[in-house]
Amino acid sequence: MSTVPAEVLPAPAPARRPYGEGTAAPLAPRARLLPSMAAVYRAQLSRARVARIPLLFVATFQSIGIMVLMRGVVDGGSEARAVVAGSTVLVVAFVALNLLAQYFGQLRATGGLDHYATLPVPPAAVVLGAAGAYASFTVPGTAVTAVVGSVLFGLPLGHLWVLAAVVPLSGAALAGLGAALGLLAPRQELATLLGQLGMSAALLLGVLPAERLPGPLGWARDLLPSTYGVEALARTFVPHPDWAAVGLDLAVCGAVGAASLAVATRAYRRAVVR
Repeated sequence: MSTVPAEVLPAPAPARRPYGEGTAAPLAPRARLLPSMAAVYRAQLSRARVARIPLLFVATFQSIGIMVLMRGVVDGGSEARAVVAGSTVLVVAFVALNLLAQYFGQLRATGGLDHYATLPVPPAAVVLGAAGAYASFTVPGTAVTAVVGSVLFGLPLGHLWVLAAVVPLSGAALAGLGAALGLLAPRQELATLLGQLGMSAALLLGVLPAERLPGPLGWARDLLPSTYGVEALARTFVPHPDWAAVGLDLAVCGAVGAASLAVATRAYRRAVVR
């Protein structure tokens, strides 16, 4: 019988222990931003479609009613352009600011944020997806309001295509602000109150002509995220718009939107870890 040295024999394979007995299971790779955002967007769009459509009609009729009332005191010119542009963006403020603040305030109060915290998606995808879904509901209402206002005040309709830029940029700015208010508010009732106050500010500072506002309110108007979307739209209600000024207003609106969404993302991270 021959003997083999021990060092020549292969080492025995280590026994595999099942998961849960000291061995951590491998984690799935974290989802990328754009696919995650698209998934959240589709989920929010399908979930809120039934509940938000009636509110969109309320927002549209509210803006049209404001224009009908202002028609009695505003004849035309720059004031009419300001009223129509402000009423159009007010539809965006009602949905993207007011309702989104209430939605995130409710999620935080009821523990709904824990569901998103367990998903392998970036925090920015949750905020951007929800903001995009809520802003999407405003598209029909803004178009109807702009057309009705232009007919009511005798403004040209040829440049209403600029809504394709005004709505998403203003929606991003207002949705970011609404999400931040809902996530930072310590109580759900306070989030609802802040959303209502934000929409009231958009109504007061956006619909009324800037030249009729006193100094302090004029400064507050410059700080409102939707102001630059209102200015961009108002500049197009003339036969020959100043497109350089329109582009500058849209660029500022986009920058404010990016900043407000970044603040909302940080607020989401803060609310999740608490």
